Amino acid sequence: MKKIQKGIIKNIEKIALDTFALEISSSVLEAHSGQFISILCPPKTLRRPFSIKGFKDGVIEVFFKLKGEGTNYIKSLKIGDSVDFMGPLGQGFKIQNKKSLLVGAGIGIAPMLFLKDELNKKGVENFLITGFKAQDEAIEGSDKTVIGGSVIDFLPEIIEKFKPEVIYSCGPEIVLKLVSKVAQDYNLEAQIAMEKVFACQVGVCRGCVIKILKDGKVQNATICHDGPVFDAKAVVWE
Repeated sequence: MKKIQKGIIKNIEKIALDTFALEISSSVLEAHSGQFISILCPPKTLRRPFSIKGFKDGVIEVFFKLKGEGTNYIKSLKIGDSVDFMGPLGQGFKIQNKKSLLVGAGIGIAPMLFLKDELNKKGVENFLITGFKAQDEAIEGSDKTVIGGSVIDFLPEIIEKFKPEVIYSCGPEIVLKLVSKVAQDYNLEAQIAMEKVFACQVGVCRGCVIKILKDGKVQNATICHDGPVFDAKAVVWE
């Protein structure tokens, strides 16, 4: 079982419609894009997972969108309050020294912004495109933002001009499925961070199982433990 951490709320602020950025000061020494933390939200017993948006000197930043009791509990926290969380959890992106196209949709922008920072620090050329349903839901930080449409429609043109060597993506399953198809069409490798509400967070309950192709066979994998980042070619889409 992963260690339960105690953190202190350093900052919490609204960044878009029903969307907030939360900073937690912790004793965590290392975190990578694609990983997540899981926050206890009383009175709920199941923790809520959130992709890490940034990490520096023990401070973990996540984005959260108001959806229910759990996220409303987090919104109610004040600077200086303590928070109970597990993490960082999961397998993050495998960063390569290759020209990178980053694709995010909705709150899936969080790990993309973290990855962009990591790539920039390594001097890796990158381009981030993100999509939101409406202007008031948009979060800043992208090289191109699509409002009300699909980011998928813009990928062929960007690929032709930017000529990436690898694609990274996070967002709803339909977006990841289409990103994987585009990557396949252009013979590009792709890594995708899958989103799902987890129960145990550590691969024990098997509540987030997907099918992947491994060693020539279709096998089960858990998003929370084996992922959330997968090689797009390995995912067997339903």
